[in-house]
Amino acid sequence: MSSETQLTNEIISLMYNQSIDEHLASLRYAGIIQQALMPDSEHLDALFRDHFVFFLPRDIVSGDFYYALRYRHYICVAAGDCTGHGVPGALLSIMGISFLNEIMQARCEPRANRVLNFMREKVMKALHQTGEKSEAKDSIDIGLCVFDTESRKLQYSGANRPLLRIRNGEVSEFKPDKMSIGLAPVHEHPFTNVIMDTRAGDSFYLYTDGFSDQFGELTDKKFKHNQLKKVIASVSDLPMSRQGEILEDTFYDWKGNTAQIDDVLVLGFRI
Repeated sequence: MSSETQLTNEIISLMYNQSIDEHLASLRYAGIIQQALMPDSEHLDALFRDHFVFFLPRDIVSGDFYYALRYRHYICVAAGDCTGHGVPGALLSIMGISFLNEIMQARCEPRANRVLNFMREKVMKALHQTGEKSEAKDSIDIGLCVFDTESRKLQYSGANRPLLRIRNGEVSEFKPDKMSIGLAPVHEHPFTNVIMDTRAGDSFYLYTDGFSDQFGELTDKKFKHNQLKKVIASVSDLPMSRQGEILEDTFYDWKGNTAQIDDVLVLGFRI
C-alpha cells in the first residue's frame, strides 16, 4: 500500500469516527431534552405517596414516555409506547406529551377515556391519517389514569396497554381497548372508561411491552406478560423504590448479554 493510499484511509477513518462521535453527542443531548419533558423525581414525589420509574431507552432516546400532571384536584399519570424506538419514536413521544399537556390544561372535567379520544384526534390530524393503506402507520399505545384526590376514585383508560392494581397481595388486571392512538380503524369506537374506588395501600402499575418482549440469554425466549405480573406481585409489599431496583435487576439478569430489543418502561405508584 502506497503512503498516499494509507494517508487517505487514515483521513477517511478519522472523519468517520468524528462523525460517529458527533452523532452520539447529538443523540445524548436529545435524550437530555426528552427526559426534561418527563416528570422528575421531585415532581412525582409531590403527586404520589410512593412511586418508582424503571425507564431504559434502547437507543439513548426513546419511543416510550411517562407522564404525570396535577390539574386542580385531579392527577393524570400515563405510560406510553410510540411506534418504533430511537429518533422516530422519540419525536412521536414528544408530540404525545405535548398533546397530553394541551388536553389536560383545557378547562373541563378530565375523564380518562375522553383524554385518549381527544389525543387520538390530535395525533391523526397531525400525521394526516385518514385510514388509507398508503399512509404512515405511526401510533401510540398508552395506559392512562386520572385520580380524583377528593373522591379518591381512579379512572383508567387504555390503548393496548393494561393497568395492574395490587390490593392486599391480590392482582387485578384492567384490560385496555384493542386500539391505538392514531391509525383510524374501519369502525372508530370511543375508548372505555373504567372507574374504581381506591383503598389505602393499593399499588398501581403502568408499563409498555419492552420488558415482557425481551429475549433471555439462557432461554432465547421472551420474558412474557404473565411472568412480569408475577414478579410485580411478588415485590408489591416492598417500598416502591426497592420494587424498581428488583425489576431492573430482574431485567438485566434475564437479558444477560443479549441485545435489548425495545425501550423498557415500568411505572409504579401509590396514591
